[in-house]
Amino acid sequence: MHIEPGVAAVVTGGASGLGEATSRALAMRGAKLAIFDMDAERGEALAKELGGIFCQTNVCSDEQVDAAFAKARAAHGQERILVNCAGISSGIKTASRDRETGEPLSFPMAAFEKVVQINLLGTFRCIAAAAKGMLTLDPLEGGERGAIVCTASIAAQDGQIGQAAYAASKAGVVGLTLPVARDLMGEGIRINTILPGLFLTPMMKTLPEKVQSALAATVPFPRRLGYPAEFADLALHLISNAYMNGEAVRLDAANRLAPR
Repeated sequence: MHIEPGVAAVVTGGASGLGEATSRALAMRGAKLAIFDMDAERGEALAKELGGIFCQTNVCSDEQVDAAFAKARAAHGQERILVNCAGISSGIKTASRDRETGEPLSFPMAAFEKVVQINLLGTFRCIAAAAKGMLTLDPLEGGERGAIVCTASIAAQDGQIGQAAYAASKAGVVGLTLPVARDLMGEGIRINTILPGLFLTPMMKTLPEKVQSALAATVPFPRRLGYPAEFADLALHLISNAYMNGEAVRLDAANRLAPR
């Protein structure tokens, strides 16, 4: 599907990091952009800069997601593009010991559930809402009605110590990609997922410079952290290339995560 000027697009988690880069890339192509994010200050400022609309949204809430899509559609019409970037990370071992007493500790299930609620259920909630809306659109030349891109992580395939919840949630996003593509194939709606590696996101920038350099040194080639704009480039390609469907693509410079 060609990204024509005026096409309506939604980016979840679109106010920072990989989502912000994708928001900027879509706006540069002339898309009518709706940014879904929890951060109202940052989201409003970016939407104003890019000429889009901001919808404060918690992807864990049916009501908030429905309201956000309604607001975006009232402003721009039914979206043909959805890019899911909303997500959180976590680092808790399945079982561990208290550092002072040595007493065994169990995984706090509320923390596991929160990661899955945002990363997996939140992603699917937005997919289902967007796909339902796309069914109302007339097909474009070639039969397409819309394109969806999701964000997983290479941790879905080689999760590290402490990443049980995060890796499981991202593996779920990978796992739903093909079935959703098959669910929607008769309606001309495509879906693909990106598995990014180590990227220079705001979260990464909070780490000490030495830690960032050490992480970059683990990447085969190019031996650096990924740029968010490179993620956005792939997202736009997956939207534009009509023969890409039901695929999960690693974007990691041949990196494979070590246990820690």
